[in-house]
Amino acid sequence: MFSKNIGIDLGTATVLIYVKGKGIVLQEPSVVSLDRNTGKMIRVGQEALDMLGRTPENIITVRPLRDGVISDYETTEKMLRYYIRKVNGRSLFRPHVVICVPSQVNEVEERAVRDAVLNAGARSVDLIEEPMAAALGAGVDISRPHGVMVIDIGGGTSDVAVLSLNDVVVSESIKCAGNKFDEAIVRYVRKEQNVLIGQRTAEEIKISVGCLSLRPEKQSMTVRGRCVTTGLPKEFSITSTETMAAMMEPAKSIVEVVHSVLSRTPPELLSDIAASGILLTGGGGLIYGFDRMLSARIGIPVHIEADAVGCVAKGTGAAIERLRAMRDIKINDMQRKPF
Repeated sequence: MFSKNIGIDLGTATVLIYVKGKGIVLQEPSVVSLDRNTGKMIRVGQEALDMLGRTPENIITVRPLRDGVISDYETTEKMLRYYIRKVNGRSLFRPHVVICVPSQVNEVEERAVRDAVLNAGARSVDLIEEPMAAALGAGVDISRPHGVMVIDIGGGTSDVAVLSLNDVVVSESIKCAGNKFDEAIVRYVRKEQNVLIGQRTAEEIKISVGCLSLRPEKQSMTVRGRCVTTGLPKEFSITSTETMAAMMEPAKSIVEVVHSVLSRTPPELLSDIAASGILLTGGGGLIYGFDRMLSARIGIPVHIEADAVGCVAKGTGAAIERLRAMRDIKINDMQRKPF
């Protein structure tokens, strides 16, 4: 049995793994539960997420990635080893891995990702920038001399890039994405309702009634938290209009980054983008009305990718074939050269 080629979207909130010929075979939260005394891994993924905020003193539940990069190297390595073994099965051959990184990742962060994947059991590893992977996963042809703009809003980072001729022309990354929207809701509820809620509850609010453009009908949901004054449980209702007010601040930060990238884009490519529109990917891009809000503020149509969450992972799979083709070309060129 030959080694697998796998692609990994190592996100702050979620890990997705793509296997050639099978598609996305794993989608789990980037969460790990550890024994506080021994450091032994107890649960990974959804099982660990279910334990978040509900563990005894001897167990800690952590997110080893923060703002799109590794914040806890050892735990990230343990998590990746578990997922790679789960996907690779009983194969004796270690897999080749293509993994995503934010567009503005520095050399230290890049080396940390590479080393973590290799130490977790990979035979070799290639890195690809998230906007490039998102475009490939969405089936966009980036090989032409034509400008393509991608906005990928993940859990920890938002990446904005202009692509052309298989390369990144202009890009910028900001540590403001899905998690910041959750934090904004937590702050709003504490200020307006005098109630403390956790980020998991805030995420449920964001998904259920959250919006960045007015919905046709106002929606609401009932939420429970802890009253700041009494320390006792308190139930209250939050509406979609309130969530829009809460989330607008981080949304404006992302809009500013989009403006910054557009202002540095060559006029010819900018003309292409204005004609074809902007591709919006990532789980954060699925917030209701985000596409309309962006389009209204920058004056360019914004289209949400059909598989906004999975397209980056799919793009790593497409990148595997491209990298292999590039290597074959280089090998053939070397074979043709006289000694």
